[in-house]
Amino acid sequence: MAPRWSALAAVLAAYGPRWAESAYSDGSTWHYDDGGGNWADIRFVSDERAVLLGHDHEYSTTYFRAAAEYFGQPETDLLAGCPPWWAEAIGDYLERIDTHGMWIGFIYGYDCGTWTRADYSADDGFTSLNLPLLDDRLVLRQIFDQLTMSVGGRPAAADPDPRDLDRMLAECPDLSADTAQALLGGRGLDVDAALRAAQQFRRRG
Repeated sequence: MAPRWSALAAVLAAYGPRWAESAYSDGSTWHYDDGGGNWADIRFVSDERAVLLGHDHEYSTTYFRAAAEYFGQPETDLLAGCPPWWAEAIGDYLERIDTHGMWIGFIYGYDCGTWTRADYSADDGFTSLNLPLLDDRLVLRQIFDQLTMSVGGRPAAADPDPRDLDRMLAECPDLSADTAQALLGGRGLDVDAALRAAQQFRRRG
C-alpha cells in the first residue's frame, strides 16, 4: 500500500497543509480520511506486524466500547480473542474513545503476511469505506479528480498526463523531483511539500 498511500499524500500535500491532513505518514502511523468523517489508519509495530483501524460514520454498525452505551446498541468487541499486542499498538486510539468520543468501527491485525480480525457478524464499515489505497485504479482516480478540480476559485485544471500518473505510482514513496515537477509544478503546486510527504512513507517507526 505504500506506493498508493504516499502518492495520494504527495499530491494532497502539494495543495497545502489543510489538504495534507487527509493523507500522511508520521513514520509509525499512516493516516487517511475522506474529508467527510470517515477514516482509516495503519499503526506499524514492526516490519512484520501492524494494526489497521478506522470508522465509516454511515455504515459501521459495530459499537465498540463506549460507543455501545452512547448509541444504545449491543457492543461488538473488536479485540475479542485478538493478540494483546493489537491493543498495545493502538492504546492511544482506545483512550480517545473515552476522552474525545472517537469511534472505531473496525480493527484488523497484520502478522507475518496475514490479516485477521475478531469474529463478529456486524458490518464494520471497512468495505463501504472503499479505501482507495487498496487499488491502483481507485487511488489514481482520486488523484486525477484532485488535480482537475477547481480549488480556491481557480478554474479546473487540465487533465494530467496519464504517463506522469503511472510514473508517480511506480516511483512512490521514492518520488523523484523530475516526476513531481512534471505532474505538479506546472499547476503552481508545492513540489517540495509533495516530495517530503511521499518520503515519509519510507520509514516505519
